[in-house]
Amino acid sequence: MKKNLLESARHIVVEGPIGVGKTSLARRLGDHLKAELLLEQPQNNPFLGRFYQDQQRYALQTQLFFLFQRLDQLRELPPPELFPSTLVCDYLLEKDPLFAELTLDEDEYRLYRQIYDRLWAPAAVMPDLVIYLQAKPETLVARVRKRGIEMEHAISDDYLIGLGERYTRFFHNYDAAPVMVVNSENLNFVDHSDDFQLLVQRIESMRGPREYFNRGD
Repeated sequence: MKKNLLESARHIVVEGPIGVGKTSLARRLGDHLKAELLLEQPQNNPFLGRFYQDQQRYALQTQLFFLFQRLDQLRELPPPELFPSTLVCDYLLEKDPLFAELTLDEDEYRLYRQIYDRLWAPAAVMPDLVIYLQAKPETLVARVRKRGIEMEHAISDDYLIGLGERYTRFFHNYDAAPVMVVNSENLNFVDHSDDFQLLVQRIESMRGPREYFNRGD
């Protein structure tokens, strides 16, 4: 019997803007699939807290630290065909410029792009499936405020809204891998097992390169 996409995928990425729940879903999916996890480590970025306090001063340092952190993680991976098990990751390397575009001034962004364009291709690992989580800007703002991470208290609403808009544009044109676009407004994959199982079923039934999941479909 032919495997469905969730069974056959060796590299799955969960993506979405800050506050949408991508890391929580990645952990839940990893547990479900008995997969390896590759997660971002924002707590290891020494500039991040200072960036939220003073974006203009610390944007470039913060962005370059994240870029090199992600590159180092991905370069340590074997080729997908040699993965010992399925890999679930909570970031797509190609999304890195979304943050840079939002936070850097023109000269800084030009420098960043020179570095990114020279380094990303050798490290990029194309996923077999991307799960893109969406939510309204006001929902993202509310979720970030609710989770109470101290360094995030200084994140402005405008920053979260602008980031969400850039994610929407990016994934509107993304076609490098099959994408399940998920409206997470009325879904809780961590606390509600029914929501998670429904998502799993929708992914298992995917037939095209892009499908959409809204609660109630």
